[in-house]
Amino acid sequence: MFSTTQKIGILGGGQLGKMLCLAAAPWDFKTCILDASPDFPAGQVCSEFTVGDFNNYDNVLAFGRDKDVLTIEIEHVNTEALHELKRTGKAVHPSPEALDIIKDKGLQKEFYRMNNIPTAPFELFENEQDLLEAVESGRWNLPFVQKSRTAGYDGKGVAILRTAEDLKTKLLPGPCLAEGLAPIQTEIAVIAARNASGEVAVFPAVEMDFHPEANLVELLICPARISALVAAQAEVLAEQVISAFDICGLLAVEMFLCADGQLWVNEVAPRPHNSGHHTIDSAVTSQYQQHLRAICDLPLGDTAQIQPALMLNLLGADGHKGPVHYEGVAECLAISGVHVHLYGKALTSPFRKMGHVTITAETIEDAFKKAEFVKNILKVHSESQTL
Repeated sequence: MFSTTQKIGILGGGQLGKMLCLAAAPWDFKTCILDASPDFPAGQVCSEFTVGDFNNYDNVLAFGRDKDVLTIEIEHVNTEALHELKRTGKAVHPSPEALDIIKDKGLQKEFYRMNNIPTAPFELFENEQDLLEAVESGRWNLPFVQKSRTAGYDGKGVAILRTAEDLKTKLLPGPCLAEGLAPIQTEIAVIAARNASGEVAVFPAVEMDFHPEANLVELLICPARISALVAAQAEVLAEQVISAFDICGLLAVEMFLCADGQLWVNEVAPRPHNSGHHTIDSAVTSQYQQHLRAICDLPLGDTAQIQPALMLNLLGADGHKGPVHYEGVAECLAISGVHVHLYGKALTSPFRKMGHVTITAETIEDAFKKAEFVKNILKVHSESQTL
């Protein structure tokens, strides 16, 4: 039922929470945020802000008691409290059962195996020493990818190990998994949405290009430069994955298009995602509005792409740390089809996500021309401090 009086609780007050609150405003939904400080991006735009720790059982339980529906902008939250809130009748989307699996990359990979979802070959390890022993015994051969089972985020918790020297300098500590190095042709993502009535909708596949140092998405292209057949297969796979998890809300499904044409699921995020930012400016329905539709069991919106689009992440410049200063914003705003989104973070640091730019045009080629200008002009620096 549509109601402007229901309170939507969001665990996390970063940029995703901010954009979720902005999407809720036209419908006068009441958005309530739980995070450490109202100075965070979502604190500027939400209806209500509660200072607390979304990893703390008591904080999450207290926050959720008067909310009509609870959702997240980050996976790494206290799911024990969410289980209890669900038990008392609260609507929690995504479900804490799905979150328990997804926030542990080892359990996530085992879920794919159990549900016949294609993914890279892998093995779980108690710690990095067990992984080293597997390499020394010849069970695992370089190169391969090591992933921490928990707490990986924005490029952290992933190491590509290619040489014996990498095993000495790049090996990640703690519980982990080893994964075969995929023969990647293209990295793509498909965002799927599902409401409580079982309606499913998917956005067109996007192509992702990663920053070589930060392992963050630097450039996103929509529609992805893949065949219509592969695009259709990717959409079907995303529908399979969101249905297998029984998720209500959004699920961003990151995939590898391998050299032999196969699609492998890399990992998923059960929330609005970096790979869907462009939908604010280039799609009939934004991913944020779609997430709200899904968790409130409203009809899902049209996912069609209005215009081709590129999305550039605005990352803090290397060597800069301190109060943020943006250069070149006015020059970029003078260009038709350039949409600048700044997250409202007061402090910048190297490779920190500070905003994004969506570039729309009649063709991808035209969008790339505009993007070159934006990349050269728009910079995120500190006002005075440098590393």
